Amino acid sequence: NKMDKQAREIDNAIPGADVERVGEGIKLTLNENAVRFDTGKSTLTATAAANLDKLVKVFNDYPDTNIVIYGYTDSTGSMEINQKLSEQRAASVKSYLASKGIAAGRFTTTGMGPADPIASNDTPEGRSQNRRVEFAITANQKMIQEAESEAKK
Repeated sequence: NKMDKQAREIDNAIPGADVERVGEGIKLTLNENAVRFDTGKSTLTATAAANLDKLVKVFNDYPDTNIVIYGYTDSTGSMEINQKLSEQRAASVKSYLASKGIAAGRFTTTGMGPADPIASNDTPEGRSQNRRVEFAITANQKMIQEAESEAKK
């Protein structure tokens, strides 16, 4: 199906990424090609932009999917600041992807603050890994209806 095909294409576009089919969607963790941020910042680094560029074609090839962008922080700083910063990071990624021609209406952004760390916040390297974004990709209404009518044939 289309979601399986998209998952394979993301896997090919971004070696080392965790592309996990979850229910009807895809959970995407970029790992070494991650979109990471400098401490206290929500601006994209050149590396982060280059990694997002790898996703643009796949996202454009599947216009019938919605994309949730989850922003994260490390555990330094207050919850209030981290929550706001994580929201700004997700919004920054959305703006960048929209500037590359992906319809802004496909995106939802969510700030997660320091939740769900993928590494220890006790080391600078670990904190760097936790300052990231992750993606969830789901079928939009059009794709769901097409799949349902295909199943009825």
